[in-house]
This record gives sequence, C-alpha cells and structure tokens, in this order.
Amino acid sequence: MIDQILVAMYMYIVERTQIYLTKREMAALARAARDTGRTKSQLIREAIEARYLTPQAEDLIDVLKRTAGLWADRAETGAEYVERMRSGRLARLYSEAPSDPNAADS
Repeated sequence: MIDQILVAMYMYIVERTQIYLTKREMAALARAARDTGRTKSQLIREAIEARYLTPQAEDLIDVLKRTAGLWADRAETGAEYVERMRSGRLARLYSEAPSDPNAADS
C-alpha cells in the first residue's frame, strides 16, 4: 500500500520522459548512480537543474526585488555616483604615479 502511495505521489511531482544516451554516457551515469547511491533519474534531474535552472538566476531576481528602490532617496543618479567614485579613484592613482614615465626605470 505504501509503495503504491509513493509511486502515485512520485508520478504527480515529475513527468516521465525518455532520452537516448550513448554507451559511454550510460556507463558514466550508471557508475555515478552506483557511487552516489542515487538513481539515474535523480542524477539526470540534478544535472538539468544545475545547468538550466541555476539558483543564481533565482537568487538574482530575489536580490533585485529586495533592493528595488533603494537609491530613490539619493540626490545623485547612479551614473553620477559611479563617475564620482571613478574620478576620485583615478585622481588618487594619478597623484601617486610618478610624473616621469621613465622614472620607474631609473
């Protein structure tokens, strides 16, 4: 009875598909399944998730939603801020650089 419930629940969560693998791919998949104790299907789902459903994209969307509007109370635009930061940094770099390009060689 429990096996029937698990099979029914499992079929509800995932969709069945069929793929064609080379002998080399099948051997690698079987070896990975044996070594990890996971099913071939589980390994395939994990590979698809890692390659095509990257959590990085979901994390990026979450961060964008949480940070949207944070700049609204600033007087300067984002571009003005970046330019101010760059010009300050570049001014410091140029003030520390030797005035004679050949001075470093002497």
